[in-house]
Amino acid sequence: MPRSTNTSSAKGGPVTLAMVARRAGVSAQTVSNAINSPDLLRPQTLERVRRVIEEMGYRPSRAAQTLRSGSSKLIGYGIQPTPPGSSGAVMDRFLHALSEAADEAGYRMLVFASPPGGPSLKGYEELLAQHEVDGFVLSGTERGDPRQAWLAKRGVPFVGFGRMWSGRPIGDWVDVDGACGTDAAVEHLVSLGHQRIAFLGWERGASGAGDDRAEGWLRAMKRHGLATRGRRGQCANDIDAARAAVKPLLDGGATAVIAASDMLALGCYQMLGERGATPGRDVAVVGFDDSPTAGLLSPGLSSIAQPLEDVGRECVRLLLARIATPDAPPERLLLEPSLIVRDSAATAPSATP
Repeated sequence: MPRSTNTSSAKGGPVTLAMVARRAGVSAQTVSNAINSPDLLRPQTLERVRRVIEEMGYRPSRAAQTLRSGSSKLIGYGIQPTPPGSSGAVMDRFLHALSEAADEAGYRMLVFASPPGGPSLKGYEELLAQHEVDGFVLSGTERGDPRQAWLAKRGVPFVGFGRMWSGRPIGDWVDVDGACGTDAAVEHLVSLGHQRIAFLGWERGASGAGDDRAEGWLRAMKRHGLATRGRRGQCANDIDAARAAVKPLLDGGATAVIAASDMLALGCYQMLGERGATPGRDVAVVGFDDSPTAGLLSPGLSSIAQPLEDVGRECVRLLLARIATPDAPPERLLLEPSLIVRDSAATAPSATP
C-alpha cells in the first residue's frame, strides 16, 4: 500500500512529530533536529527523516516553533490604500519582491491594512499587543511619520523603504536615489540636444520623494547652465491635474518634460495629444517608476525604473540583522535607479532656445 502524502493521519487527525518519528524509525528529538538543527544529524539519517516528512506532509506547529525559539518568523507590513487616480503597480512589485526575499530567509509576511490619510500607528499597536511579529517593514514614509520613533522607543526592529525626510534620523532604511534618476534623465536629454527641459512634479514640501526627484533635475540643469525659471510645474499625482499643469510649460517653449511619476507623464501625453503634438517627435517626455503602462503606450514612455527587487532583498537583510543585533549602528542604503529609454525621448527639434 502506498504511503500517505496527506497532512492528516489515517484516523483523520493532523500528522504529528511523533508519527513522523515512528515512520522514520527514529526518536522525536531526531525529527526535531532534522527541522531545527540539521547539522547535528548524519547525512543518511537527515535524508531519511526529510523524506518521511515530505511523504507524510508534516508541517511543524508555528506556535510550538515560536515558544521554542522566541521568534514567530513573521514580518509585519502595513498596506496603505492607493489614492484615487493613482496606480499601485509599483508598490505591488515591491511587496512581491519583499515577500520573495522573506521567504528565502525562512520568514513570512503578515500583511495588514493601514487606514487612509497617511502613516499611522493603527495596526502596529494591535500586532505588537498579540506578539505576532518579529519586526516591521515600513513604506510610504513621510514628513512627520510617527512610526519610526514609536517603534524605536519600544525596541521593536524595523526597516523603512524610504527615508525619514525630517527630524532626527532613526533606524535602518533602504531608499531609491530619485535625484540620481532625474539627474540622469537631464543628462540623456541634453545629449539629444535639449536645453529647454521642464520638470513636472508634486507640490513642494508635500513629499520627500517628490522633492528629491525635483532636486536632481535642478542640480543637473544648473550644472549645464540651463535656465530653470518658469520650467517647473507642480500638481497632485493625477492625470487631469498633470494635463493642466504641463500646459504653461509647453506654452513656455519646453522641448522636453521630466515627470515625477508615470501618472504625471500620462497627463503630458494627453495635453500633447490635444495640441496635435506627438511625444518624442515634438516634445520629449520622461516619467518615473517604469510602470507596466510605460511600455504599452504609443510611443513607449521613457521612464526611470526603481530597483525594487534589490530594495526588497536589502530591506529583509537589514531587518534580520537588526533582529539579530539590536544595538548595532543603523545602516542606510541609497540605491541607484536606471533610465529606461523608449521612443518618447527623442532628439530635440532643430529650433534654438
